Amino acid sequence: QVQLVESGGGLVQPGGSLRLSCAASGKIPSGYYMGWYRQAPGKQRELVAVIRSGGTTYADSVKGRFTISRDNAQNTVHLQMNSLKPEDTAVYYCRVNHPLSGLGDYWGQGTQVTVSS
Repeated sequence: QVQLVESGGGLVQPGGSLRLSCAASGKIPSGYYMGWYRQAPGKQRELVAVIRSGGTTYADSVKGRFTISRDNAQNTVHLQMNSLKPEDTAVYYCRVNHPLSGLGDYWGQGTQVTVSS
């Protein structure tokens, strides 16, 4: 079983930056995706970025501003967030999952990111 712990959230002003980290317990098989999702008040949880063996994928709303990276040796995934906007305000969740259902799906507890002046 994999446990995920997020860190790095906080309050920043528009245009600022934050770096989120997600540390996973245990070993993450190479075939699993590692990603970040977010949920703002009154909105559905949405994919922000995901990294897998074949590359990375970003939501259109964060392209060019956010960068996801993975440290396999440390079982850690990061999300560098630059040029933050108020609409980026949300609880950000780390996720580790296999693309095939039933083969593992793990979520962190979430970390709050607030972008406000």
